[in-house]
Amino acid sequence: MESLVMAVSAVSSQPLSMFIVILAALLIPILMARFQITGVPTAVAEIIVGVILGKSGLQVVNTTTNLSLLSSVGVIVLMFLSGMEIDFSLFRPEKSKGANHEASPVKLAVEAFMVSLIVAFGLALGLRKLGLFSDVFLATIIFTTIALGVVIATLKEKEILSKPIGQTILLTAVLGEIVPLVLLTVYASVRGGDATKIWLIVIPLVVAVILLHRFHRHFSWFNRVTKATTQLDIRLAVFLIFTLVLVAEAVGAENILGAFLAGMVMKLLEPYESTQDKLTSIGYGFFIPIFFIMTGAKLNLRELLVNPHALMLIPILVAGLVIAKLGTFLVYRQRFGNRNSFAGTFLTVTTITLVLPSLEVAKNLGSITQTQSDAFVLAAVIVCIFAPVVFNSTFRLAKADRIKQRVVIIGANVMTIPIAQQLERNWYDVRVVTDDQDSYHTYDSELQNIYYLEQLNLATLKQAGFLTTDILVIGQQKEERNQVLALGAKEAGVDRVIANQSSMRTANEQTQALVEAGVEIFNTYNVQASVLRALIESPSIMQLLTGTEAGLFEVRVKNHRYSGIQLMDLPMIDQITISRIRRNGTWLPPHGTTVIEYGDRIIFTAKDKDVVANLRDEFARPN
Repeated sequence: MESLVMAVSAVSSQPLSMFIVILAALLIPILMARFQITGVPTAVAEIIVGVILGKSGLQVVNTTTNLSLLSSVGVIVLMFLSGMEIDFSLFRPEKSKGANHEASPVKLAVEAFMVSLIVAFGLALGLRKLGLFSDVFLATIIFTTIALGVVIATLKEKEILSKPIGQTILLTAVLGEIVPLVLLTVYASVRGGDATKIWLIVIPLVVAVILLHRFHRHFSWFNRVTKATTQLDIRLAVFLIFTLVLVAEAVGAENILGAFLAGMVMKLLEPYESTQDKLTSIGYGFFIPIFFIMTGAKLNLRELLVNPHALMLIPILVAGLVIAKLGTFLVYRQRFGNRNSFAGTFLTVTTITLVLPSLEVAKNLGSITQTQSDAFVLAAVIVCIFAPVVFNSTFRLAKADRIKQRVVIIGANVMTIPIAQQLERNWYDVRVVTDDQDSYHTYDSELQNIYYLEQLNLATLKQAGFLTTDILVIGQQKEERNQVLALGAKEAGVDRVIANQSSMRTANEQTQALVEAGVEIFNTYNVQASVLRALIESPSIMQLLTGTEAGLFEVRVKNHRYSGIQLMDLPMIDQITISRIRRNGTWLPPHGTTVIEYGDRIIFTAKDKDVVANLRDEFARPN
């Protein structure tokens, strides 16, 4: 009878635990916003709330079958989105003649992780010599791990994920998750007496390459035929996750390795921003919060705190987790200031995600005691709480990181140089490149970032890093050459290409080919005719466009926090007048109840230039 009562109680607690977790996931960001808690990342707050609700606290959340399943899906989705966050353009070599070179995020990340790996190995040897922990391989793995999910969540909230320092920290965290993950697979194989199968871990990578090759040619077709009721892009993402997770588990690797590879494949397929936005909404809106809350709920700190051996080991392990990453500061200083290097170093101290499965593997192999495992878990929780707090309270956005878009202008002449000078004073990082030596010497004293190339073609532009830009303006007077460069730049992946076509014939075959390839055409004759017509028909509009008191401005919504809210709720809406909204190639008339979507281009007027600067900073800030 007693067993029956316990079974009924367990069944009835399942929906209650689910309800409490879902409610907590909803209330945590609301309460943090209400009480202006900005120093603690949401992911860390979710872990803390999980500790309070779970075994260590109120015990109102139990580890049910459904919650365990959702939590497992959460970590898989988290790793998938982590793979999608990598900016692969960082791996392209950037060389420009006469440019001031800076260490790339990839170089810094590799150096930082290698330093951490060496220090971690030394710490592991020290623990064994002191008789505190004998497994050097396992200790090295744990000391080098970085909680990629917490790092990404923190960088997203700070809205610096796309900045050089954000990408440097992200890539360091990627190495701190993937390398220990591979080492853990090797560790499990060796300790489990199955070392002959270590080579199988390359199979998920091979499958990922095959899937990328298979879908890359047809992905654009997927985007054309997808509908609201089919969502082919999301179905493809789910297929990639399921396939690579299944393959990873089949060869004895961890499922999170397969999920991460799936995210990388999806990223390399170059999906629309709306696709990544939908996947992010699914992950961070439902599955990932459950994973973080349940991570805290599963911890049993009651038993740990009454164990004297564990209490002695905890401060040593916390110090080890911090010391293992301190060398990162020296590496980051090569490019970033002392303050932000210190902040970034402490963010890499964060570790929890891989610690739990590592300890579980070690316990199953009998390589670690329960006391040692609990001590490692609590040490990871402690650094997971204070390290992001140190980062948030220390980090300050550098001036270079405030630049919203990179612009490369090809051609130095009376049309392009004034534009470069005006843009450079505002919100753009502008570089001008020319193959005319006379023009280079003429404008060298007027413009800081002007470069000379003896041969100006696609190969030299790519080699010099000028195709790594957000906007490429081809402002030369050589029409045929402009066409070749414009088409080549689009094929190289440049987002926006603006090409000067001075011919009065606007519908010829060459121009049509450029338009079909997505190149934006600048035609001097059309511009002059439009200006003359505007002077005749709408002189007030011309005064608005050319006046100094007010102006017409455009900003693209790249900040997810403004996606889904109404125009009437936008900041400083009382100080601007919105004229039009450009969405997916269509003009929309603005109303107070119009809901903003990610990627919208808002056309507005404003008299105060400070208001314009603040709005551009808010709307165009990617997160």
